[in-house]
Amino acid sequence: MTSPAALAAASATDPTRWTTRLWGMLITLCIVLFLDGLDVSMIGVALPSIGNELDLSTSTLQWLVSGYILGYGGLLLLGGRTADLFGRRKVFLIALAVFAIASLAGGLVSSGPLLILTRFIKGLAAAFTAPTGLSIITTNFAEGPARNKALSIYTVFGAGGYSSGLLFGGLMTGVGWRWTFLLPVPIALAALAAAWVLVPKDKPAEGGGHDLFGALLSTSAMLLLVYTVVTAPEAGWASARTLGSFAAVLVLFAGFIAVEKRVKHPLVRLGILRKVSLVRASLAIVAVAGSYFSWQFIVTMYMQDTLGWSPLKLSMALLPVGLMVALSAVFSDKLVDRFGTAPIIGVTMAVMAVGYLLFLRLDTAPSYWTMLLPAIMLIGIGWVGFPAINIQATNGIDDDEQGLAAGVLQTSMQVGAAIVLAVTTAIIASGSHGDTSPTAMLDTYRPGLMFAAAVSIVGALVALSAFFVKKRDKQTEPAAEPEPELELVG
Repeated sequence: MTSPAALAAASATDPTRWTTRLWGMLITLCIVLFLDGLDVSMIGVALPSIGNELDLSTSTLQWLVSGYILGYGGLLLLGGRTADLFGRRKVFLIALAVFAIASLAGGLVSSGPLLILTRFIKGLAAAFTAPTGLSIITTNFAEGPARNKALSIYTVFGAGGYSSGLLFGGLMTGVGWRWTFLLPVPIALAALAAAWVLVPKDKPAEGGGHDLFGALLSTSAMLLLVYTVVTAPEAGWASARTLGSFAAVLVLFAGFIAVEKRVKHPLVRLGILRKVSLVRASLAIVAVAGSYFSWQFIVTMYMQDTLGWSPLKLSMALLPVGLMVALSAVFSDKLVDRFGTAPIIGVTMAVMAVGYLLFLRLDTAPSYWTMLLPAIMLIGIGWVGFPAINIQATNGIDDDEQGLAAGVLQTSMQVGAAIVLAVTTAIIASGSHGDTSPTAMLDTYRPGLMFAAAVSIVGALVALSAFFVKKRDKQTEPAAEPEPELELVG
């Protein structure tokens, strides 16, 4: 038998051997992130059923998706910094409780505006739980193999939530669309009870002040940006309303930067944006999420609306993506420890792009085994690099700014994905000529698939650019030294 002393010695030499309590905390945080991702994509399958029962127009239904994105993408930056300033455990528990209450309310109301409101509140709550959960992990696991393993497991759950949304959406809609809202309630409440016990208490960052004006400007700018992008395809990208909104966004961001340069305790220390690894990871996560959500939108519209597939049939067809994401939890941290983050991100995104290009072979009677499945498997490989993106973004960041770094990364993902999806929608709309036959619709959707592939390729090139810079980017290696910061002009 192994003595307690030997076990203690083994734990000291192997930082990836964790206590039961530490494992419990990690799994609890993983479940919450899975719910966040699930809520982004699950609602899409239920939209036709919701519209039929509540007699909602297509434009109103769109806001069930956009309302969540507005709350999530608009407040992520504030959510991450709030966790640093007020305490991660406190912020996480409050936000998770709000998420559970809003989920319950969404499953009970029968009014379109109230349903949209619950979606916005859920997005708002997720904007606090996502970066806070990530910062709890990065401050409780030492940088290096232990953190790489923890982040790999954590982000696989997040990617699993996004990629499994169609599956769970199809299953729940088959029972009744309200279950897409009610499903997260008991899970969120159980996670809340576990987090109360398992997440350790922490102290707010010392010397931190409250930049209320900066928070107001940044939140307003992010909300307006997401709103403008979401509504631009309908209003017109060159319309006076869209151009005026973009101009207002620029003014708000300029005001925010001016405030952050002068205030004693800024909401965002602008110097954090000099971290090459954080910027590179943010661009990569935009490419992964933006291209995938665009592809998912196209597949859902074509397979369900044009070819008449049921939600459950489509969900089962895309199941391999979720399975591949789940399996990657076993080895993704080991890949990072061996190869670093940049090669993994670059290769997986390049493979993902090949999957999108294979979908260009889509016809009006596609064979699942010879046409769809190979492309779906390649696209699923793209999510295998998702943990490496999160590791790359948070390595070398001080503990008191982990929430901020997480907020920057998650904001890039949500807002960037919304922008890419909006552009994809505009491309599809520009090629529509009123012919709804399967062949004509396929011709309409193909440019959107090409754009999704292009976005993924650009993301791969950004990730691999680490090998072509003159300065060594040690941030891409396990337990890396902090890299030099870039000089900002002005």
